[in-house]
Amino acid sequence: METILQKWKQTQENEFSLAEKYYSLLSAMNSLQLTEREIQLVAFTAIKGNISNVNVRTEFISLHEGTSGPTINNIISKLKKKNIFIKENGKVKVNPKIVLDFKNNIIINISLQHEI
Repeated sequence: METILQKWKQTQENEFSLAEKYYSLLSAMNSLQLTEREIQLVAFTAIKGNISNVNVRTEFISLHEGTSGPTINNIISKLKKKNIFIKENGKVKVNPKIVLDFKNNIIINISLQHEI
């Protein structure tokens, strides 16, 4: 069986858009079916460290029109069930297993294989 190698390169304007792209790919590869707003909240939370702080929530709401406190609470609940968000020391944060330093460039190696 032949192996095909493709290289894709994409430039993102800042760490938030890089994080959003990463979590979009993670969602697609793992069939998580995250919405755009959920991906935005995960990316924002990963960069900010947690979403429990009132100032952080207020900043997210101001950046994403149509979002409210109750909307954030609903998303948090859903993402906790999927183990994307965890509660640690009283703060809701992204599971450390899927947090990267989005200030750096990221190389992702994806292998799609036949089940043989």
